[in-house]
Order: sequence, then C-alpha cells, then structure tokens
Amino acid sequence: MSRLPGPGPLPPGVAEPYWTATTAPTVPGAGALTSDLTVDVAVVGGGATGLSTAWELIEAGRSVVVLEAGHLAAGSAGRATAQVTALHPLGYAGLARTRGEEAARLCARSMAEAVDRVGEIAAALRADCDLERLPAHAYATGTTRHENLRAEAEAARAAGLAASYTTGTGLPFTITGAVRVEDQAQLHPRRYLLALAHDILARGGRVHENTRVTGLKEGTPCRVTTEHGLVVTAADVVLATHHPVLDRGLLYTRLSTRRELAVAATLPAGDDPGGMYVTREDGGRSVRTAPYDEERRLLIVTGECSAPGDPDVARRFDRLVHWTTERFPRARILHHWTAQDHESADAVPFVGLRRPGAAHAYVATGFGGWGLSGAVMAGRLLTELVVGRTIPSWAGLYDPWRPGRAVRGAPAALRNQVAFGRRFLTDRLRAGRAASETDVPPGGGAVVRVDGRRCAVHRQEDGTVRAVSARCTHLGCLVAFNAVERTWECPCHGSRFAPDGAVLNGPATRPLEIREIPDDDDR
Repeated sequence: MSRLPGPGPLPPGVAEPYWTATTAPTVPGAGALTSDLTVDVAVVGGGATGLSTAWELIEAGRSVVVLEAGHLAAGSAGRATAQVTALHPLGYAGLARTRGEEAARLCARSMAEAVDRVGEIAAALRADCDLERLPAHAYATGTTRHENLRAEAEAARAAGLAASYTTGTGLPFTITGAVRVEDQAQLHPRRYLLALAHDILARGGRVHENTRVTGLKEGTPCRVTTEHGLVVTAADVVLATHHPVLDRGLLYTRLSTRRELAVAATLPAGDDPGGMYVTREDGGRSVRTAPYDEERRLLIVTGECSAPGDPDVARRFDRLVHWTTERFPRARILHHWTAQDHESADAVPFVGLRRPGAAHAYVATGFGGWGLSGAVMAGRLLTELVVGRTIPSWAGLYDPWRPGRAVRGAPAALRNQVAFGRRFLTDRLRAGRAASETDVPPGGGAVVRVDGRRCAVHRQEDGTVRAVSARCTHLGCLVAFNAVERTWECPCHGSRFAPDGAVLNGPATRPLEIREIPDDDDR
C-alpha cells in the first residue's frame, strides 16, 4: 500500500487560542486535589458554566469545590468567541413556532439577563476583561436567507429584545439583510473567568485543577470519585463538563457535536466593523474584534463547522484564512485554534436535574455556539435549584426532561443515533483497508491493524511511533486523526485524546490504552 500523504503545512500564526496565550496558565491556590473533602456543592468542570455556577453558589452562602480535569477556562471556554448575546441566529422565530411565543419571551429574558449579569459581575470584581457593549448581528449575503432574517427580527422584537432588521452594517462587504440587537457584550473570556476563580478562592471556596472526576454515586449525600481514588462528599453535585460525563440520563443521545475553526489577526483600528456578526453561510462565520493596542484591534473570525474526526482540517483552515484576508486585506494572522460545541436535539440547552428521579445531581449542556451566554444563565438557574430559592420563570424551558422533549427532539435525536450507528459500523470497515504503520508519515496518524487489533498510530516528526487503542473509551467508536492539532478525535460524541492516549476532552474519562507495535522480526 502506498505511503499516506503528510499532514501538510500548518495554518499561519501560533497554534494556541489568543485567550490562553495572553493569560497565566494556572491559578495560584488551585492545585490538584490531594485529600478527601466534604462540601455543600461539588462542581465538576472549571469552564464557563462551572465557574459561573460556583461563583453564584458562593454568593448564596454555600461551601463549594470546583474540580477541573485540566486547567481552568482552558478548554471550550478558552477557545470561545466570547460573544455574550441574546441574539441566536434564526432562533426566536423557530422557538415561537415549536414551543410557543411565551417560550420565546422566556428565552429572550433569560439571555438578556445573562448579558446584564456579566456586566454586573465584571464591575463588582473589577475584572480586567476588555468588556465592551456593542450591537450583535445575524446577517446574510445571499438572496434566500434575508427574508428569514426579517422574520427573525420581528420574532426577537416580539420576544422583548431591542431587535431590528437592517441592510447596512459596518462589515466591509455587501449584505442582503441582518438582524441587529443593541447593547450586547463581548469580552476576554479567560480573564473574566479567572477573575471568578480568584474571587471564589478569596471567599473560601476550593478550586482544584488537574483533578479528573471518574465516578459519581448519587445519594444523601453524594460521593464524587477522582481518577486517583479521592472522594468528595457533597449534598449536591453539578456536572458542568460541556459534554456531560457520567451520563446515566443518556443525554448524549440528544446532543450533536461540531468542531469549529478560529483565527485571530491584528487589524487597523479604522477597519473595525464595530460590532459582532454571525451567519450560517459559508460553513458558518462569526466576526468580532477586541482591544489590542492604540492603533490596532484584534479581529477574531470563526467558522468552517464540521463533525469531530473530519480528515480535512488543514483545507478548512485554508478556506477560513482566505475568507478572512480577502474581506479584511490588512488583517495579519497571529493565532489559530479550534473549538467544539454541543447542541441539543431541539436547539434549547439542557439545564437541570441530571436524570429523571435525581434529587441532588444537576447538569448543564447543549449550548450550541453560545456557551458563555448559556453558562451565565445556567449558573444562576442551577444555584436557585440547589439553594431552593425563587426559581426563575424560565426554568422549565431548559429542563432536560421538559414535557414534549421526546416529540420535539425526536427527528434530530434519531438523526444523531443513525449517524452514530453508521460511524460505529463503517469506520470498522474502513479500518481494515487502512495503511500499515510503516506507511504513516512524520507528523501523520492513521488507524491501522496491528496483529489483528485496530490501533491509532501516530508518527512524530523524528520518526518515533506511538500507538494506542483506536476504540474511544466512551462508547467504542473508532477515533480519527486531526493532522493540524495532532490529536485523536471520536466522530461519534466528540471525545479527544493526545497521541499518547491522554483524555483532552470528554465525555470519555479514561485514556486510550497504549499498544506495543512488535518489530518485524517478532511477527
């Protein structure tokens, strides 16, 4: 069999999110958990949802611990576009149609309150997070979508937002129409979230990085177990891990996962389009700027949505870079990275009890591309559910087990499961025709058969070969290689692994098992 092609040139700029590159990697006082612990509430996950929830719980007088498998706000939160907005493209018209106008009003209210809450918290903590209040837009350049946007503007306005339809924006190219919502927010997500973490610690909360949770026993109290066997005992537990780990409620069957690419570039201040912009065209695009220096703004462009495990990441980065530099000719690419989002089957997040019959275990997931807005909303809602105070009027909208969910989400859930089944079967057929490990080029990776077993084989630039099991430890799908990030990705539910098998993203909680490749003389 011929040698596989090499991974090709990497995208321009540093291969790291701008948000993590411009903040300290760790938080003093947030080292790994080293002993058993008892608290009121254990929050699993130190991203936007986990830290927002923990901070709100501290405000409510609860003792809290945050358990993060990696570094705080360095996963999905550190890769976000960080638009905190109540404008969700083509969301309110569809929500009013499927759930009723009252549901649309409740959604708008909850998201608008989240925007204001971010401003309140940032001011209270004096967080240096580049918070700006600007208009948000959902736009179209073609002739087929702008009428949908006109209807969406009317629905968003009816739901209570300061929304309007316009044909003019600050973008440097022609559009056919856009929804505009005033006074939304954008910020440096990791600076904001680390400010929450510092305040949690200062007020007696516990925050522990490099502490992966692998078990949960619900009860009175609950017991959370880490990979090293330590136990946290808590009256209540919140699973805030983006994609829910330890998913006994089978929420993953009603979630779809997508990957998105991002670039950050400097831009002369005079070229700033003056707002936040999203479109579903061209594989999805999101455009915003952020402060950089006196003469320049930082331009952030995301898009090129695809499923995890897509083998064409390099080509899609090329498209995104070309789109960015063609429309903003004076942009100079500084960073590139990828992000991952999970969307519920009916496009409304899941925030509430982990499963039917649960009393003390909660979950928050399915925010789609609006994780920061959803995280702030979820933090407030989960705190009210745990503390038992006045439950917001919009709580039922986000209930994971809300009435009618099976009917409304059935088509999308069925598509998800059909896609899962197809991948589970066809990737095994493809694996049998894959190259041998000798055909994997430097920097590349492939799933190959070694002594009858499917192995994920990566060859480093110096020729060293690493092999791990190709079966995702979540539900057994075969992983695929991302040649740009040098990672293994599960196309079924989005788990990601390093070349040595270490878990980078859940829902998997266990690493890929290391495989030994025998010498030719031993075969």
